[in-house]
Amino acid sequence: MNKYIYSLLFVTAFLPVGVSAATSNDDKGLQIARQVDLHDQGWKDMTAKMTMELRNRQGEQSTRAIRVKFLEVMGDGDKGLTIFDNPRDVKGTAFLSFSHIIRPDDQWLFLPALKRVKRISSANKSGPFMGSQFAFEDLASFEVDKYRYKYLRDEKVTGIKSFVVENYPNYKYSGYKRQIVWVDKTRYIPLKIEYYDRKNDLLKTLLFKDYNQYLGKYWRAHTQIMKNHQNGKITTLSLSQFQFQSGLTEKDFKRNSLKRAR
Repeated sequence: MNKYIYSLLFVTAFLPVGVSAATSNDDKGLQIARQVDLHDQGWKDMTAKMTMELRNRQGEQSTRAIRVKFLEVMGDGDKGLTIFDNPRDVKGTAFLSFSHIIRPDDQWLFLPALKRVKRISSANKSGPFMGSQFAFEDLASFEVDKYRYKYLRDEKVTGIKSFVVENYPNYKYSGYKRQIVWVDKTRYIPLKIEYYDRKNDLLKTLLFKDYNQYLGKYWRAHTQIMKNHQNGKITTLSLSQFQFQSGLTEKDFKRNSLKRAR
């Protein structure tokens, strides 16, 4: 639930402004990533409500009600707080994430049953988040320097003209060898991401749907669907009640805020 999951964002005369035609595929991929980042700067803070639906291979479902808060941090990665409101077995669980550009992200999980805050180690960020098909590393904000890039091609997805860019994580503990991202050529927002595991097999596909624009600039997907091709499980995130620039500060994202999250 980074700017793309909360939010997971981003040759010729028809190429959008900011992406040069006279570059290698690596340079062009980097330019596209920079435009994705540039198009989503300045929102300051954001809150939303979210429903997480878990579905297994047999079609059995369970649902969780969640609140999320985000703080934009200029010059570093963003901060996020995720609070589970129900069902009862997860009520009060809270997750705090400090994304970073270069160094490993800081992440903590408060488990009310144990009454303690657990730090998520760098080596464990490829593990599943709260039984969903999202990994802990999927929940960090998108930062350009987290990846190396390669432009692959132009292609339509769901009828929308897109850049297709391959991302290679710089993070040595990443659970992914690479990601393939379809980026809307006009709005510079992600439409689809394929995740390949360390063996380079297709692991998951994430679809972004039902985009709405806020403050006349910022696009947010109200539906995000993550399908795991290896275990047949699907997690759907449905977001609503977005609010921007409500005055959140660093104080709202302290470690002790995890135990107070209600």
